Amino acid sequence: MYFYCLTDKGKVRTTNEDFAFASDKSVGSLGNLFIVADGMGGENAGDYASEFAVKKVVELLRSGEEEFIGKDEVVEQIRDSISEANWQLFEIARRDATKAGMGTTMVCATFLDGHLHVSNVGDSRLYVQRGKNLFQITLDHSYVQEMVRNGEITEEAAKHHKYKSRITRAVGAESMVKVDFFDIPVDDIDRVLMCTDGLTNMVSDEEISRVLSKDISPKQQAQTLLTKALDAGGKDNVTIIVIDPKKDEENDAE
Repeated sequence: MYFYCLTDKGKVRTTNEDFAFASDKSVGSLGNLFIVADGMGGENAGDYASEFAVKKVVELLRSGEEEFIGKDEVVEQIRDSISEANWQLFEIARRDATKAGMGTTMVCATFLDGHLHVSNVGDSRLYVQRGKNLFQITLDHSYVQEMVRNGEITEEAAKHHKYKSRITRAVGAESMVKVDFFDIPVDDIDRVLMCTDGLTNMVSDEEISRVLSKDISPKQQAQTLLTKALDAGGKDNVTIIVIDPKKDEENDAE
């Protein structure tokens, strides 16, 4: 596969509270691993939360046995790793007043046996591009999106809702965390996009789809999406991973 990963603090924020990990090499028993996290808590260490959680999940997964695993084992390993990272982060926040209220979103992905296995907590997203069509795979764990799913407000109203950034689940926010899992066949996927809301709040799904459907490399697509987010105001940190699951080329990150 060919992937490209980048992160940028944007034009408004003074710090970058996003953190990412991307590898097409084995991580424990997983053949590859991609993670995007968006810390919350502002001065209460949102940047600490995202970095700690991602590094802890990678560390725990690396400690697993390097042997063939199936779908059930993938789900179990990722759930256990996120749950342990959640508990440790929660305990740190409980003991350190300067980190009270911190937490982070997290979306993880790994390819195995022709399937893309996805997990998420919070409102960082994973999309797949099939031809000209873009599909959001993850479900946002946010106050506003839950209102949309319940039919209380429209998608258009959600875009301008004053609480659109209020999430209902986060790694480290409580002693236990619920993780959603998704399993998607890779056969007809042209691109995979993982990102924080610093992209999706600035660039529409329609524009994202136009970029991902172009015949250009994941690196060019990621850089183009970042430029669009910054040109639209760059009000938040932006982290993007674009993956071409069918092409082998040099991978890079910045």
